[in-house]
Amino acid sequence: MNRLDRGDIAKLVAADIPPGSYVNLGIGQPTLVADYLAPDSGVILHTENGMLGMGGAARGDEVDPDLINAGKVPVTETPGSSYFHHADSFAMMRGGHLDVCVLGAFQVSFTGDLANWHTGKPDAIPAVGGAMDLAIGAKQVYVMMTLFTDAGVPKLVPSCTYPLTGLRCVSRVYTDYGVFLVGENGVEIRETHGIEETDLRDKLGL
Repeated sequence: MNRLDRGDIAKLVAADIPPGSYVNLGIGQPTLVADYLAPDSGVILHTENGMLGMGGAARGDEVDPDLINAGKVPVTETPGSSYFHHADSFAMMRGGHLDVCVLGAFQVSFTGDLANWHTGKPDAIPAVGGAMDLAIGAKQVYVMMTLFTDAGVPKLVPSCTYPLTGLRCVSRVYTDYGVFLVGENGVEIRETHGIEETDLRDKLGL
């Protein structure tokens, strides 16, 4: 089996979101999850910029410049969708009203620490957004990311070396080479793609 592309990863995430959940999708790869949710899943998508009931990406005549997600990507609305102030949206995030959030990451530690807002490089532009609020406010944090950097360095690591977004907040990590579960006993491999489990363990030092 080949390693997964972004669409394949998004499908896995969408299939694992419990029916009827309230979910926030972070900027970047996570926004793809909206396109793979089953119509009868009952999942309600929340956006930082003040929308509840977001649908998938808008295309062609569906595009409305007033309907965008937090990443400024045009989206559709589902029946019964509602709109509210940005501050109210963050109150929902911080108040524990979201069941799941899906975020990108630069690094995730074996114990579930998350680093996704800055690489620490002097010329890098920090991108805090609402990730810190989501990391502490959502009941479960799923991460979507490539497992290795372009230089082949693992992004799932024993301990994060980049500035942290949240401590012990990540519960699952979805990557191009496999899906990982994070719990009290550390990280375990749920499934692999395009690589043998023993080879993956060696590369990650598990």
